[in-house]
Amino acid sequence: MQPHAPDEVPACAGTTGGHATVPTLAHLVRRTARRLEAAGIGDARLEADLIWTTALGIDRAALYAAFRDTPTEEEKGRAEALCERRLNREPVAYLMGTREFYGLPIAVGPGVLIPRPETETVVEETLRLVEGEAPPVVADVGCGSGAIAVALAVARPEAVVYALDVAPRALELTALNAANHGVSERVHVLESDLLAALPRPVHVIAANLPYVMSDEIPLLEPEVSGYEPREALDGGADGLVLIRRLLAEADGRLLPGGSLVLEMDPRQTTSAAEAASACFPGARIRAVRDLAERERVLVVQTVQ
Repeated sequence: MQPHAPDEVPACAGTTGGHATVPTLAHLVRRTARRLEAAGIGDARLEADLIWTTALGIDRAALYAAFRDTPTEEEKGRAEALCERRLNREPVAYLMGTREFYGLPIAVGPGVLIPRPETETVVEETLRLVEGEAPPVVADVGCGSGAIAVALAVARPEAVVYALDVAPRALELTALNAANHGVSERVHVLESDLLAALPRPVHVIAANLPYVMSDEIPLLEPEVSGYEPREALDGGADGLVLIRRLLAEADGRLLPGGSLVLEMDPRQTTSAAEAASACFPGARIRAVRDLAERERVLVVQTVQ
């Protein structure tokens, strides 16, 4: 970017003696925000900031410090391309290539589900369950971007985590995120249909499997229904097809007293608890609320 003064600065004089103006970064960010707002996109100013920080390769503090500067044509072109993608309702996380999860930057992209804050509850409950284990051994089933697996490995430096998924893009991003956070030696990325490739019993099976009811997918916001992979969303007619399969396969895959930690729709916890009880008689089963106070995670603690 070229340094300049306030909101707009004089450019070359025209043949008539008039002056064109060159917009500063502050002006261009506001203009991007207005375009997003006119398209009905919430948090338009925040998203405009994110588009420009991505285009310029800087953080928000540096963005504000550069507000009086004038971006180059190349920088403006990158921002325009990102803005057009966002106006087409592509998720901002895909534009940026990252999403924060459990305090960690997680690389994301088309082909994997974008990590949500509610999934942090899965990490918190898993960490509670393995507090007394040394080292804890955990399976993250349907790992997607690897957010859960990597967060667990970072939080417990001695933990061994098996990250399982059938999608090549998910395995690729999980491996990348494990490398980015220095936990590749302890996060074992395996192609697997649910637990098929899990090589040993574990203390906890954690999973954020697809749980959206099939007929509700078209009702989701366009950023989700139009861009995030359907196979990472669609849980069948009642949203529990894969969760029931996992419960049925988990017997023998847990160490004595092991647990399952399963994310789901709050409307599904009762039915899922019944399925869990049938697979693990005598298990302690409880629903855990997320930050929005909704029953988001089912914990199944088996008996010794």
